[in-house]
Amino acid sequence: MKKITILFILVGFAVGFKFLNSASSRVSSYKYHTAEQIEAYQDTMLRAPIAAGEYFLPSSSCRGCHGYDSAHAASIDEAGNDVNLVSRWESSMMALSAKDPFWKAKVRQEIMINPGHASELQNKCLDCHAPLGSYTFKYHGQPFYGLSDLANDTLGKDGVSCGACHAIGPNGLGTGNFYSGNIPYDTTHVEYGPFPAPYVGPMQLYEGFTPVFSAHMDKGKLCSSCHTLITQTADLGGTATGGYFVEQATYHEYVNSDFPANDIKCQTCHMPQIEDAIIISNSTSGLTPRTPFNQHTFQGANYFMLNLIKNNKDSLNVYVPDDKFDSTIVATSALLKQKSIDLNIILDSVTADTAYYRVKIKNKAGHKFPSGYPSRRAVLQLVITDAVNDTVFRSGTFNSQQRVIGENPSFEPHHAIISQSNVPQIYELTPGDVNSNFTSILERAAVVLKDNRIPPAGFTTASPVYDTTLVSADALADADFNKTGMVEGSGIDYVTVHAPVTGAVGNLKIRAKMYYQAVPPKWVDQLFTMSAPEIDKFEAMYQSADQRPFLMVADSLVNVGLTTGIMAMPGQEGIHVWPTLTGDGKVNVSADYGDLVREIDVYTGDGKHPLHLVNTGYQPELNFELPSAPGVYYLKIRTARKTYYKKVVKS
Repeated sequence: MKKITILFILVGFAVGFKFLNSASSRVSSYKYHTAEQIEAYQDTMLRAPIAAGEYFLPSSSCRGCHGYDSAHAASIDEAGNDVNLVSRWESSMMALSAKDPFWKAKVRQEIMINPGHASELQNKCLDCHAPLGSYTFKYHGQPFYGLSDLANDTLGKDGVSCGACHAIGPNGLGTGNFYSGNIPYDTTHVEYGPFPAPYVGPMQLYEGFTPVFSAHMDKGKLCSSCHTLITQTADLGGTATGGYFVEQATYHEYVNSDFPANDIKCQTCHMPQIEDAIIISNSTSGLTPRTPFNQHTFQGANYFMLNLIKNNKDSLNVYVPDDKFDSTIVATSALLKQKSIDLNIILDSVTADTAYYRVKIKNKAGHKFPSGYPSRRAVLQLVITDAVNDTVFRSGTFNSQQRVIGENPSFEPHHAIISQSNVPQIYELTPGDVNSNFTSILERAAVVLKDNRIPPAGFTTASPVYDTTLVSADALADADFNKTGMVEGSGIDYVTVHAPVTGAVGNLKIRAKMYYQAVPPKWVDQLFTMSAPEIDKFEAMYQSADQRPFLMVADSLVNVGLTTGIMAMPGQEGIHVWPTLTGDGKVNVSADYGDLVREIDVYTGDGKHPLHLVNTGYQPELNFELPSAPGVYYLKIRTARKTYYKKVVKS
């Protein structure tokens, strides 16, 4: 009997070996054919079935070939660094999507507030956070997949794992029928990949799946089903209103940008590419190295949650080594610091009582900044200190609970100009309920109270997808928010600052910083008034976590002189403006002897630029009239010698 068994194994091995070599020779014969010919050829190839009723496999099935190679032959870059797919993925928020304790707590909160919608709420949330478990249930005829099912489901707990992306088919992807978690999975036991002519034998033989080349795997639309999420709105009593709310439209923000035209994809930033030729599978000799190679780091912006999960691995049943977490955290930090925004201070002038400057914020991402779940926001911090290190101006600072000092409790509007301390500029999407009050409950979200997140370059209000990527009216009214002159698409916001510095001693230091908050306190205030296992567990983790916002970028100007700026001090000889309080709007401007008034810019009190007067004659005195509306106006007066700023009021 033993001889027969051994003979059977040897024969089976020989048949398998012959099949592998046969497949190899057949595929290699198509090496120089077009992608269309390769796809047509692959459609005719044998697709071995897996067990009845199975459509997906967990990541553990992929680890043997695409994980760490102890022989150091595969998944190694040209410098010898391990770049295997599984180890990079397993510490990412994609892998941890079904174990994210904030997400679980929020799902439970939504259920507790609207228990009659429990099934629909969980289906919607788990379709993207636990897609393989959720869709397997549906393919088995079960209409509902919830947190209790997830607790005992290996596929679901695997999060957005290998098959969750590689089994997505190309048909209909990136269209309206396949948004909001409706993922067009191919259930014919294929795994799509970005490389032509894949070596099909091992995956067919050992896993029952056929690797197939498809160009859609290297397109931004691969991410569209889950990163375009539109939810139904319920009123405060839980009754559906018939309305909807765009929870996130990261993919549409990308579509409404210059990035697709420049062939910059989601994968470009979140799966950084290396040009090294990489053998992508272990245990199979003679494989052709592949290039370019997208690393599966999946770095995003959730620096806070990665650290929280790392520090609570045991209670979350996460079995990933710390060094893998550290690698993902470093990559996430680099993305936030280097590839998200640029920030620069532009000094206009300084007087004895006011520092006039602008902060230029350029969005470098291919979507709004910030993007994703609405809790995520960025806070611009502005601080001026004097020569004895006294703080003479501050905006966007945090208290000990990491709340922004001076923030409006409902929501802070967008500011085109900041002229007093503790008026913060916060870039965020703020949902409002049916009564237009701030809500952190997704199903109650009915209106956009504010969306001043900085658009990507190329973003316009004329885009076909603008209806899902709206900018709120306060930001649209800002003349230099995503505009150069009247032309949209700059991807830049300028914040004008008129900082009071009365009483400052000596030279000034002007600083600007941008901080990122993934889970700000106002997004958990209501959550922590409720009690459930998921909520209580997350609250304990949150309270023990480092809640300090993440510092992204900073700029500063030092030794800024109070009397050496480009404009004169009030009362200083040089320019005269009268009256400074006018009823009829008529204003006179004159220059001292030897100087001439060249031109005047008139700004309204919110920093807009409605009127531009030019005196081409270089006259010693100019008379003009303010715009018709009463209010505060700022004059930027250019003479032949200097530039001055003055404030006038039309009563």
